[in-house]
Amino acid sequence: MGLKTKAEYIESLKKQKPIIYMYGEKIEDRVNHPLIKPEIEAYGLTYEIAHNPKYRELATAKSHLTGEVISRFNHIHQSNDDLLKKLQITRLLARYCRCLQRCMGWDALNALSIVAYEIDRKYKTGYYENFVNYLKYVQKEDLALACAMTDVKGDRSLRPADQQDKDMYVHIVEKRENGIVVRGAKIHITAALVSNEIIVMPTRAMREKDKDYAVAFAIPVDTPGLKFVAVSSLLSGVDEAEAPFSSKWGSTESLIIFDDVFVPWDRVFMCGEWEFAGLAAELFASYHRFSYCGCKAGVGDILTGIASLLAEYNNVEHADHIWGKLTDMACTTEIIYACGIAAAVRGRPLGPGTYVPDVTYSNIGKYVSGTHVYDEIYRLHDIGGGLVATAPSAKDYYHPELRAYLEKYLKGKVDVPTEHRYKAFKLAQDFAAASIGPYLVASCHGGGSPQMEKLVIYRLYDWQRRKQIAKVLAGIEPWEKFPEFEELKKEQK
Repeated sequence: MGLKTKAEYIESLKKQKPIIYMYGEKIEDRVNHPLIKPEIEAYGLTYEIAHNPKYRELATAKSHLTGEVISRFNHIHQSNDDLLKKLQITRLLARYCRCLQRCMGWDALNALSIVAYEIDRKYKTGYYENFVNYLKYVQKEDLALACAMTDVKGDRSLRPADQQDKDMYVHIVEKRENGIVVRGAKIHITAALVSNEIIVMPTRAMREKDKDYAVAFAIPVDTPGLKFVAVSSLLSGVDEAEAPFSSKWGSTESLIIFDDVFVPWDRVFMCGEWEFAGLAAELFASYHRFSYCGCKAGVGDILTGIASLLAEYNNVEHADHIWGKLTDMACTTEIIYACGIAAAVRGRPLGPGTYVPDVTYSNIGKYVSGTHVYDEIYRLHDIGGGLVATAPSAKDYYHPELRAYLEKYLKGKVDVPTEHRYKAFKLAQDFAAASIGPYLVASCHGGGSPQMEKLVIYRLYDWQRRKQIAKVLAGIEPWEKFPEFEELKKEQK
């Protein structure tokens, strides 16, 4: 198959029967449920774009395993150019739907390609062969994947094996001749409801006593014992006039329960190799924070677009305090994307040749996006004014008895139709007021909290080099000790 159409992707979802609960209701038809369908539409963009001649080179790749043309979203990065294309397509699609859903599975595949390879190098386990066979299957069927990374964690001060309830982290409860049985729960899992399969990875570094929690595998969403308890980013019952954005696009987050789930050995990629759990978590985080450099730049394009349009329709775009704020928004967006470009260009191959983006720049990009998003929303609110929150409902605006009054009193710039201004404010209300809460939390904590990113940046940044520069400039050390002179000497030798 290789490249599914959007229709074929939806048909593949219909063939599976996962156990889903949402707001007290057991969902029998995930494809047509009003709180799930907008997420399917967003995920479906990744299938549609592969068949668009304009974007085919960006949206597809040649499999390094089979040589066949495949979806880029199931591709293992083989070069710096692959990393750049990931960044480009992520920003492109995020401009449409805010969250394209598919990066989680993509990031997990790339991380596992390295982890399984490295475990095999040390222990000759056969995990990498399992992974390669699974990847061929994923690429051939063009599967939709989600990654279950974050455990519920229980008492945050305790490590996995020290928890009073041993199920606070997903763990192995039985090893059989034909596979393993796992129990526990994962939480905050984006796009699980609209995926074909779930990839499970350890969420943190482990100790030897935590080895039963060092487990990675992949299973279909309708595997017996698997249950999804989900929430939606959407408001129920909204139409396009009232919610022009969220009536089309949405996302869900799931708590996934593993109630003694059986996993065949050929779908296991780690099973007790505790010393590699940290590597798995770090690699996934690096890839996913790199993804944010693309998607949050795309969201920045939306936010700056809305803010600048409102400024124009209010006829204040040339006021100093307005264009200054707009410029700040543009700078934030492009700084995030520039970090992604730097991370891609400075990426390097690990394990079997899988390219990993530069960890420092990926973390800086994610940190800026996760902490500055609040500033961006504030600026949009400040530029737009109170109508961002209080614009009348579409039912009132289009009501025959009220329309003439609202046309008159919602008028802004003389040459801009009132309806255009009203629609712009409804978009702002929908995108940056009514449904903004879950997005802000996801921006802050998705892929790791800002504190975790700061920790990685602090740990990896070359502080000694900077101190040496200062010592030379202060006269504490001679010019020959300037770092660039030291490097030049090494190159000459």
